[in-house]
Amino acid sequence: MAMRFVVSFAVVAVSMADRTSHVSSHVSHSASQSHPQPSYHPQPSYQPQPSYHPQPSYGHHEPAVPACAANTTKPWCLEDTEYPTYEIKHAVDYHFSKVIDLYADVADLNTELSVERPNTLEEETYLCPSETAYVRPLRAQNTDGKWRVIVNNIETHYQTLTQTTRVEECLTSGDACPLVPECYESKCLQKSIYHRFLVYDSYDQYFPFAIETFKLPASCACLLGAYTIDH
Repeated sequence: MAMRFVVSFAVVAVSMADRTSHVSSHVSHSASQSHPQPSYHPQPSYQPQPSYHPQPSYGHHEPAVPACAANTTKPWCLEDTEYPTYEIKHAVDYHFSKVIDLYADVADLNTELSVERPNTLEEETYLCPSETAYVRPLRAQNTDGKWRVIVNNIETHYQTLTQTTRVEECLTSGDACPLVPECYESKCLQKSIYHRFLVYDSYDQYFPFAIETFKLPASCACLLGAYTIDH
């Protein structure tokens, strides 16, 4: 009897041990299923891309000879129904700092080259008849004979960009000076000056502004020749 009791107890002990092991394994497996380990995702390395600013497209091109040229005999236009105000303003706003530097250079140079003159016509004495005016051309022919758009009357950043110049044109160029005695050979002569303007070039998409030179009438002089005696 003692032997059978010991064997039975051993069998029960082994059975209990197997069940405990099975339960522990089941609990461990269940725990591993209910709490999965998070997968590892490394942080991506961030490399900022440089900001991209495309050049604006103005979509406007000027003809070789503007329509306003048909309404004047002068190499400049003071009125122009096709003047590209919107395109110029858009381009000035985009390139404001560079344009202002060019504009300041032109303004300073033209001021230095200007000549002090009488304020009224009565103070002047002309040997030849002429017509004087202060003009703000919208277009003009440069020294190469090409028509250019002049930056004028453009409002930007709470200021207005203007370019004014004085012109004096002979009314009787080539004729004898009316105030000179006939015993002298004389001739009224148109004299010119080279003036610089800030211009707009719609074909240049990178920077559509430049400073170009223009030949404008500056004064009407009387050219005296030899003394002659009529027989």
